[in-house]
Amino acid sequence: MVDAVIFDIGNVLIEWQPERHYDTLMPRADREAMFAEVDLHGMNDIIDRGGPFRETIYDRAKRYPRWSHWIRLWHDDWIQMATPEIPHSVRLMKALRAKGVPVFSLTNFGIASFDYATGFYPFLRDFDRAYVSGHMGVTKPDPKIYEMVEADSGLSGAQILFTDDRADNIATAHIRGWKTHLFEGPEGWATRLVAEGLLSETEAA
Repeated sequence: MVDAVIFDIGNVLIEWQPERHYDTLMPRADREAMFAEVDLHGMNDIIDRGGPFRETIYDRAKRYPRWSHWIRLWHDDWIQMATPEIPHSVRLMKALRAKGVPVFSLTNFGIASFDYATGFYPFLRDFDRAYVSGHMGVTKPDPKIYEMVEADSGLSGAQILFTDDRADNIATAHIRGWKTHLFEGPEGWATRLVAEGLLSETEAA
């Protein structure tokens, strides 16, 4: 019996596509050169572990004068990289909650950036429990973050059904005995929720 469903957020409930956004602003070859030279995703990992949002990005920009303007856009254009929402996934989250199924988030997200995102996506405030890596000081797929979820919720193993778009995050949860679903689109996730008996086909549409 599944006692709680856990959603990742990026690329599950809202799209997270920094490269796509930069490709609208600069030649793709330049974007690829910048990402090859500057570890922007590593920079974002610092924020996701609780580092300061603006300061982390602006400090990195100072280290790369050639790219400084573009690096600062990781902060200044952040919401344009985290858009749009994925409507079917949001409907599934709301349908589960309407049936009384506890729904949690487990997300690699910074403190300030998550607060910023909730202003654009109010549904991010609607989880029964929100596990945000910036507040926890650890990111997926470190096993510690899964241990923290279990300790706080009192749930473990097959009591939990977890979806995430990254195979490494799913693999760690699977090792812990959680039920897992690699998110490749909301239709497949809807099918899994029906198969688990959590939603009817109509509710999952």
